[in-house]
Amino acid sequence: MIRIKNLSRRIPGGPKVLDDISFEAYPGDFIAIKGDSGSGKSTLLRCLALQEKWTEGTYQFDGKDIFKQGFSGKMKVKQEVAYVEEKPYLFPNKTALKNVIIGSVSQTPAWRRWTGMVRSDDYMGAMDMIEKRGLIDKAHQKASTLSGGERQRMAIARALVHGAKVIAADEPVSGLDPHTADQVLTDLKALCKEQGVIVIAVMHQGDWAERFADRILGLKGGKLVLDVSGRRLTEREKSLL
Repeated sequence: MIRIKNLSRRIPGGPKVLDDISFEAYPGDFIAIKGDSGSGKSTLLRCLALQEKWTEGTYQFDGKDIFKQGFSGKMKVKQEVAYVEEKPYLFPNKTALKNVIIGSVSQTPAWRRWTGMVRSDDYMGAMDMIEKRGLIDKAHQKASTLSGGERQRMAIARALVHGAKVIAADEPVSGLDPHTADQVLTDLKALCKEQGVIVIAVMHQGDWAERFADRILGLKGGKLVLDVSGRRLTEREKSLL
């Protein structure tokens, strides 16, 4: 479980980009974040993954106060909360499989990324996760040959192989055709239902949030102005964003 209380993020010498945000997320939740450009959506995801510093607030993860735990608490979050960018970076000249095994910068030691060392159990675990994402035929292709949707799903597989319990996905379907976008979101929804993964995804465009999310959080000017069950938003609720 994640419990965020009074999260604020101020740019040094500048304005607050997040202002007193509080919410909870439980295993299996699929939470969508909506809001206009500049509302703080991506900053919120990066704060959840501790890729940006908090100015104020408390962060409980699995019932423990992360900031009171110091370095060990922060390392736990960085391993178990995976930030998946809109266009996730994969080493272009390595295969999709090797990318999944090596892991991302935040989840894997530098020596592992540089050497690319592979154990047999690493190989089997990665192949199993890739197969579950429906991409077994792409495992031995170079990452540079993958489509946008395939890169997103490989990035998700990579995060899960390295112990992620939370996927913080920034516009995971931006720029994808409707069929591919549906595949990516269906995959994320299945992770919630079948493995209890928490998915928190920015989905500003279209009606994807209403179709797939269990809850919708709305941000405006860095403030949380909407927190509703996943459904079609009313015109009044849309006007708040």
